[in-house]
Amino acid sequence: MAITEGDTKSDSRLIFTYGTLKRGFPNHSLMENLIDGGNVVFVGEYTTVETFPLACGPYGIPYLINIRGSGHRVRGELYKVNSGGLGPLDDLEGIEIGHYERLPVTVAGDGGETVAAEAHFAHRSFGEGMWKRCGEKGLKNPPLMELGNKYERKEERPSNHVSLQDIRNFITNGD
Repeated sequence: MAITEGDTKSDSRLIFTYGTLKRGFPNHSLMENLIDGGNVVFVGEYTTVETFPLACGPYGIPYLINIRGSGHRVRGELYKVNSGGLGPLDDLEGIEIGHYERLPVTVAGDGGETVAAEAHFAHRSFGEGMWKRCGEKGLKNPPLMELGNKYERKEERPSNHVSLQDIRNFITNGD
């Protein structure tokens, strides 16, 4: 699908998703709701131009880690998102609490065209530690079955859990 003006409001940006927000994955219902509300448009399947680590943390949460040149080229989906859709995505990803941060990434479509987008990366406060904890071995585009078997939705996690503390525990203790 070509990226055209008028698909969403003019305040839109391109967001690259690589994990639970992709079609068929556990959090895609949020994307569907945002699409139905006119805040998001699916652009197509894209792959990062550079290689990045993709690691699985506590609760089976996938993290793209901002260490360019490590890991693999990551396959995902590109969406055109307006400001009405960006807030709910950033909320899910925990931008304000330092869970993820939205950073620039260049992605390529199947036809070779490249575009500048943004992706939710593991926050810099723990990204490198997560990569080291995972043995510096990144996932290569985990299939739905693999990710789905590991991923625990927010409502399934212990009610007293604190995401950033769970990440620190995972990095230090392997818990």
